[in-house]
Amino acid sequence: MKSIIKLTAVALALFAFVINATAQTTDKKALTLEGAKKVIAASISYAKKNNAPGGVIAVVDDGGNLMALERLDGTFAAGANISIGKARTAVLFKRPTKAFEDIIKNGRTAMVALPDGLFTPLQGGVPIVIDGQVVGGVGVSGAASAQQDEELAIAGANAFTAAAMTNGTGGAPVNYFNSQMVMAAFTKGAVLLDDADGRNYMVHASHRDKPGVAEIHTLDTDIVYVLEGTATFVTGGTAVDPKTIALNEIRGSAIEGGESRKLVKGDVIVVPHGVPHWFKEVSSPFNYYVVKVR
Repeated sequence: MKSIIKLTAVALALFAFVINATAQTTDKKALTLEGAKKVIAASISYAKKNNAPGGVIAVVDDGGNLMALERLDGTFAAGANISIGKARTAVLFKRPTKAFEDIIKNGRTAMVALPDGLFTPLQGGVPIVIDGQVVGGVGVSGAASAQQDEELAIAGANAFTAAAMTNGTGGAPVNYFNSQMVMAAFTKGAVLLDDADGRNYMVHASHRDKPGVAEIHTLDTDIVYVLEGTATFVTGGTAVDPKTIALNEIRGSAIEGGESRKLVKGDVIVVPHGVPHWFKEVSSPFNYYVVKVR
C-alpha cells in the first residue's frame, strides 16, 4: 500500500512539473532551409515574369542569420551584402525596410548612425510572418529599381506564407470582440487590435469629446467610419508648428488650407499616409472606428 502511495505521489509530482514547464514555454515557428529556398524561387519567378534585369535575393532566419542566397545574372557584386543587410534589418526590426528609408527622408537622419551590420535602411527588405510570428526576412538588391527590389521581396515572402497556409500550418488567428468589450473601448477611446505580431493593420475604437490636433502618419493610412455624432474634418493643407512626437507620428496645432468636410453617422473617409488631417470641431459624443493600414 505504501509503495502505491509513493508511486502516486511521484506521478502527481511529475504531472505538476510537466504542467508548470508547459506554462512557461511557447510554441515557436521556424523557417527551414526548404522554406528559404521556396522564398527565393518565388522571388525569381516574379523577376522573370516582370523582366527584372537582375537582383540578389537573400533569406535570413528570425535571428538575422543568412540561410540562403541567390544572385541572378547581371547583378553587381555588392548586391549580395546589401540584400543580406536588408533582410536582416527587416527581421530584427520586424517591419519592411522601406519604413526606415522613409523616416530618414523625412528628416530623422540620426538613424543612419546605427551599425551597418545591424541596420540597412534601404527599400527591399520584408519580414516573413507566419501565425503572427516573424520567422525570417527576405532582402533583394540590384533589380531595376528600389520599388522592384521590394516587389521581389514581397513576392517571396507572400509565396512562403501562402504555401504554409495551404498546408494547414499558417493562418492568423481570428480576433473576436463582444459588444460589451467594444462599448467599453468606445467609452474611453481604445485600441481594439494593435500591430503586434507583425500585423500591418490596427483597429481603434475612437472617441472624442472635443477637437483634436493636426496629425500626420508617415506610414499609416487611416480608414475612418463614423458611428455616432458629427465633426468638421480637415484634410490636406499644411500642419501648423509640426513636431515629431513618436516614430512615424507628427502633430501640429492646426492646419492651414486643406479641405473641410462635415462628417456624420455612416460616413467613411480614407486618409492616405502622409496627408495632414484634423478634427477641427466635434459634437459630443463622437465615436468612430479607425482601421490603420501600413
